[in-house]
Amino acid sequence: MPDASAPPAARLAALLQAEQRRFLGFLTPRLGSHEAARDLLQSALLKAIERGESLREEESARVWFFRVLRNALVDTYRHGDAERRALEVHAREVAIAEEASQAFEQHVCACVQLLAQAVKPEYAAVVQAVDLQGQSITEYAATAGLSAGNARIRLHRARAAMGQRLMELCGTCCAQGCQDCLCEEPRPSR
Repeated sequence: MPDASAPPAARLAALLQAEQRRFLGFLTPRLGSHEAARDLLQSALLKAIERGESLREEESARVWFFRVLRNALVDTYRHGDAERRALEVHAREVAIAEEASQAFEQHVCACVQLLAQAVKPEYAAVVQAVDLQGQSITEYAATAGLSAGNARIRLHRARAAMGQRLMELCGTCCAQGCQDCLCEEPRPSR
């Protein structure tokens, strides 16, 4: 029982602290975990102590605090719903962006594969392995029997040759990033 001579905030804190088990019993099944219930109770207790100066009777303090807890629960549910909706929207946006990225990558890869036919076979091989299949330069060098430096030079020359061939075939489309590539298929010329 709180000391009657204590300040109102101290009496309220003592009263609410004495009822903590009862409050947790109310919150835990509604939140699904004891930890979440304890967190919510602590924040509600802080609010109550800050705003509870005007309460006079113990019984009205209990009823008032249960109202504070119900309001805190509603706020928690609303916050959870808003967070869940935001996560769902984000997941849909990520899926759409991923599909668009994959479609663009497939289009670009198809163009690069066609252009690779228009350069020397050793250039086409390095571009195919490194740029299209994701192999590292070191891995490619080992499989091709080259030094890593020689493989880098070959890749550089292959990209330059393909870029030159792309400019010859596409012209202004290339300068604009090949976003709407309608170019004819490159014809091999070695």
